[in-house]
Formats: sequence, structure tokens, C-alpha cells
Amino acid sequence: MNPPRLKLKPDDANALRQRALGLLARREHSRAELQRKLTGPETDAAELGALIEHLATAGQQSDTRYAEAFVRSRIERGHGPVRIRQELRQRGVASDTAATALDEAEVDWSTQLAAVHRKRFGSAPPTDRRDLARRARFLAQRGFATEQIRALLTDLGEA
Repeated sequence: MNPPRLKLKPDDANALRQRALGLLARREHSRAELQRKLTGPETDAAELGALIEHLATAGQQSDTRYAEAFVRSRIERGHGPVRIRQELRQRGVASDTAATALDEAEVDWSTQLAAVHRKRFGSAPPTDRRDLARRARFLAQRGFATEQIRALLTDLGEA
């Protein structure tokens, strides 16, 4: 299957392609990010769409690769699956692509949650309900599920 042809003037099309390749050379970008970054007053939306489709067909742009790299980087930062999924959705990645990337990351989210909690609060149990609520809010903002947070804090309280 041949990639779509661009209808821009040759100089304009080449400049737009070079900008796109420059962005992709630095790091992976989702289609929506490329669209946003390359859109300008002189850019034809249809032509830009054709360019991005051409890059995807040629294997130079991939939402799957982007999602995998994004998930890895957010896990290293200590973020949970809820937040990662939401951030991918904000960046224009399809829900099924995000779910696949999270599933393939092979992360034990309970272990990740415990590590994030230990790094922030140490191993001491919560001192009172206010401290318990503060810890729960922090972990929820990091993107962990309420049930997991409740289980972790209950286990700490019993220790």
C-alpha cells in the first residue's frame, strides 16, 4: 500500500516533513501531539493529516511505541495506572492502545504503590486520621486505585 501523497508545494511539504522528523528524532510523539505541534497559520489540516498518516505508515510514528515509552517513564516517576491512563488519553492515545501498554508493562501495582508510599512517608504507620487522609490523598493524586490505597494503609495500621 502506497502512503498518501502530499499536495503542498514541494518546499512547504519538505519543510513540514523535516519539522515532523525532527520532533520524532528527539522522542516518540503521539499523532495528536504531532498534529498540535505542527499546526500553524499556514498549515493545511488535510495536508498535515496526510503527512502524519504517511509517517505512521512508514513506521516513523507510532502511538503504540509512544504509549509504551510513556508508560515506562511514568512508572519510573512513581505514577499509578489511573493517572497514566488519564495522561495518555489527554495526549490523544486511544483507550485500547493505552490499556495494552499498561498491561504489557508487567508492573505489580501493589509493590509500586508500597514503594511510592515508603519513599514519601517512610515505613512508619499513620499517626492519626488526618495523617491517614493526607497519605491517601497523595497516593490518589499519584494515580493509584482507592482499593489498593485502602489495603496498603490498613496493612500499615495493623503492623
